[in-house]
Amino acid sequence: MHLWAMKHKNISIFIPHAGCPYQCAFCNQRTITAQQKLPHAEDVRYICSKALSEMPDISDTEIAFFGGSFTAIPESYMLELLEAAQEFIGTDKFSGIRISTRPDCISRKILEILKKYHVTAIELGAQSMSNSVLKANYRGHTAEQVIKAAKLIQHDGFSLGLQVMFGLYKSTWADELETGWQIRDLHPDTVRIYPVVVLKGTKLAEYYQSGYYSLFPFAEAVAFIGQQMMQYQEAGIRVIKCGLHASEFVENAMLGGYYHPAFRELCENHIYLQKINSLIVNALDNGQPVPEVFAVRPDCISKATGQKKANLNYFQETYQIKIKITGDENLDLYEVKSAEGAICI
Repeated sequence: MHLWAMKHKNISIFIPHAGCPYQCAFCNQRTITAQQKLPHAEDVRYICSKALSEMPDISDTEIAFFGGSFTAIPESYMLELLEAAQEFIGTDKFSGIRISTRPDCISRKILEILKKYHVTAIELGAQSMSNSVLKANYRGHTAEQVIKAAKLIQHDGFSLGLQVMFGLYKSTWADELETGWQIRDLHPDTVRIYPVVVLKGTKLAEYYQSGYYSLFPFAEAVAFIGQQMMQYQEAGIRVIKCGLHASEFVENAMLGGYYHPAFRELCENHIYLQKINSLIVNALDNGQPVPEVFAVRPDCISKATGQKKANLNYFQETYQIKIKITGDENLDLYEVKSAEGAICI
């Protein structure tokens, strides 16, 4: 299944920290959204009208209410926003509404309301599937509530998205692996991976600065998350986000963590490095000539090459060969084929 062929766009409307009953240890929502004013009906109409008139292609585009726990805000305010969006949904308009919320803020009544107002996708902030990690980071919900909410959402026909965070306070490698397995078992349509960034003004910042909280090495985080992305892909789950959006607000507020303006690309660079290396090692182990030409999906050539040709340099230094990356439209995301025909999927 060519998941890469599915393009998706959002018209994002941020409701910073609205509806959140807890202040999570990692959260400084005002910094992330870079705004303080809550949107109202007129703002929704303005944003949607402007996007509708300016976007050359609106196919598979949703209005998205992000930044807070949408189903936890006062019902009158939630309905105000949903009603304002209705005139922009339908034929030759946007395909529906996407929201983000907490697992403990989903119920059958809420889902009935959301369906009535053309909500098509619901993203849950799962963050971790370890109850001890969730408790240590003041999430205020359990892994069991993630599972229950996810199944309710899927049962009622919504597209399910799950958001996970890598490297939270008290999380171990075993916790990270278990979270990945449980997320895949739920088989959401989409996943967002947010590696932790320690922001000023958060509980994590206090722990980090006092020495109670240490981070996994950056390179190990990139390798691990790359592996997770590959496993989600193999399970038919689209990873629609990896890493925080590049932002001067985040850059100015961060104290540490896994931030890079092209974090996803770093992870994908590593995936391709491992795939190519596997084909080379396999050839060496079998006494075959070392392959020097590898094909990947055409739009992934730069990912296989690596930032500043890092992957090409690695193979030249390690094996004293100058490899070449070519494009093959028959290959799927993360598949690599050697000139000799061997494929690493």
